[in-house]
Amino acid sequence: MTIQEFNKTVDLYSDNLFRFFVKNISDREASQDLVQESFTKMWAKVRDVEFAKSKSYLFTVGYHTMIDHIRAKKRRDNYLALQDAEKYEEKDYDLKDALDHALNQLPQIQKSVVLLRDYEGYSYEEIGQLANLSESQVKVYLFRARKTLKDKLLLNKNKFPAVR
Repeated sequence: MTIQEFNKTVDLYSDNLFRFFVKNISDREASQDLVQESFTKMWAKVRDVEFAKSKSYLFTVGYHTMIDHIRAKKRRDNYLALQDAEKYEEKDYDLKDALDHALNQLPQIQKSVVLLRDYEGYSYEEIGQLANLSESQVKVYLFRARKTLKDKLLLNKNKFPAVR
């Protein structure tokens, strides 16, 4: 890939990658850092990446970078949780908050599959390539995630008055 093609990749896909990260980790600053880190990793391999496959490569690198970030954050949070025993108290949410809350309770792979399919519009095949899953695994994760979301939203409709 040439420098011009790399710059075009940045222009074309940085916003999509940023939205994907924000939906997954709900932290705009960390998402900006992850986008930067993903492009830095792509730049290190710029000669090995074909421009036609740059989107797929970028999202694969971004997905793995995000997983590393999530794991590191989880270790930090577990450490802090041991020091701070206060429990989070749920409050009233509107529908978007209720959905985000339920989405954040999903296992990471299910959350990623839902976001890639329902928010970003990727095909089953593309999601499988990004997450190193077969097409049937993607469908199973998506089915289970949607069922869990539905169950959580229906179970918690008293906590979330906007959910009916």
